[in-house]
Amino acid sequence: MNERKSRFSSLSGLDIERVYSPDHLKGWSVEQDLGQPGSFPYTRGIYPNMYRSRLWTMRQFAGFGSADDTNRRFKYLLAQGQTGLSVAFDLPTLMGLDADDPMARGEVGHCGVAISSLADMERLFDGIPLDQVTTSMTINGPAAVLFAMYLAVAEKRGIPFDRLGGTIQNDILKEYIAQKEWLFPPEPHIAIIVDTIAYCAAHVPKWHPISISGYHIREAGSTAVQELAFTLYDGLTYVDAAVKSGLDVDAFAPQLSFFFNVHNDFFEEIAKFRAARRLWAREMEQRYHPKNPRSLQLRCHAQTAGCSLTAQQPMNNVVRTTLQALAAVLGGTQSLHTNSMDETLALPTEEAVTLALRTQQVIASESETVNCVDPLGGSYFVESLTNRLEEGARDYFKRLDQMGGMVAAIEHGFPQREILDASQRYQKEIEHKERPIVGVTDYVEQETRSLPILKIGPEVEQEQVARLSDLRKSRDPFKMAGSLEELQETAACHQNLMPALIEAVKAKATLGEICAALKEVYGTYREPVVL
Repeated sequence: MNERKSRFSSLSGLDIERVYSPDHLKGWSVEQDLGQPGSFPYTRGIYPNMYRSRLWTMRQFAGFGSADDTNRRFKYLLAQGQTGLSVAFDLPTLMGLDADDPMARGEVGHCGVAISSLADMERLFDGIPLDQVTTSMTINGPAAVLFAMYLAVAEKRGIPFDRLGGTIQNDILKEYIAQKEWLFPPEPHIAIIVDTIAYCAAHVPKWHPISISGYHIREAGSTAVQELAFTLYDGLTYVDAAVKSGLDVDAFAPQLSFFFNVHNDFFEEIAKFRAARRLWAREMEQRYHPKNPRSLQLRCHAQTAGCSLTAQQPMNNVVRTTLQALAAVLGGTQSLHTNSMDETLALPTEEAVTLALRTQQVIASESETVNCVDPLGGSYFVESLTNRLEEGARDYFKRLDQMGGMVAAIEHGFPQREILDASQRYQKEIEHKERPIVGVTDYVEQETRSLPILKIGPEVEQEQVARLSDLRKSRDPFKMAGSLEELQETAACHQNLMPALIEAVKAKATLGEICAALKEVYGTYREPVVL
């Protein structure tokens, strides 16, 4: 039988056969491996009715320029039917730097919103009911500081913390692995994350104190198997740290959340979500024996793959994003962000981000794919892929266990090298046209039209620096300095940092000042060379 290629494979390199049958599911059990939605091992979804009861939260990652600029975009998106906010911060904020730091020059407000103080956070959420809208904040190194600002805003408005819903990403392990935005060495960073987990368990019960992120691992070039394995193992590392600190697993595990990439391989991505839920439930049951079933449930946000978008023929990105979004929905995500077609060129314009949001709304309202829970469950192909992804992740788990855990593996450069090798293989496949990219390697056109681009002017940085200058002149310097001293003492004594962070931001200490004070206690980190 003639075929187009000598070998068909998934993006992870898994061989794909011509057709699948019961022979590919030997040893597979409907009861033990598939089950029912809302029941262990949650392969089919964590809720019995899934989208028949409630659709996923529709979020669009938004942040650019000043807090006022982003506040206007938030209000625009909410008016267009978005159901949750998702904040993108600029690079200086992600690195714990103030806008007037020399290292921040030229970067303020360019790939996210500039937040340097509590006053900025107040302006960012001005007029937005924090007790009625869930907020996700994509920040890791200084996540606890930004969270403290958010809590201080709520406190100032008289909103009880137990009415706040949302997520901070707060996942430092994937920063060492992939995104490279850390402040401190692994041990104190993980301790701060445990502090946020404990604080939320006690005071902010509707908040997810961490979103364990595979998204950036995939964007760095990993396979779906590696994304699944490293993300879930990172999650187990945080659980282990929290349990060792004295927390009961059932006190915090139901508040954990995950964040996955959705790439182009439609069926592999669907299988990845299903394998993630099943593997997490089985590992949590085996390792920690929780009594609350919610401690076994993997809740996740998903975002379509930014690395799959092309600057060439950018309208094609609408099609890519649609297929990826549909895969996330069929995979059973709880929250979704759809990338805009212009995001390889700049931050999205209002027109582009509206079309990306409409993509989710069309899937939800018109495709009728939300009527049946796990409609692909029982497919020989999908179940086989789910099994193989779980098996591949388990192989990585064994290797990581043998190395002494994820921190030891990171310090030896293991996940970094695995991702580097995978990204090189994928690039070679593209260059050899084994993985065609429409508009780039195939069906190339002479570019004749350009998209309107959102541009950030120099005035954004100038105004942000001026606001910081005014803040420093207006605050009580003794109160601010005292709050930083208290913060350092709290850190040195290994006490929960969150109360001291809240007091520091209320005393008008800036993000950069707080992070610099903590670096004096914790030190900094230099990554191993993996090339």
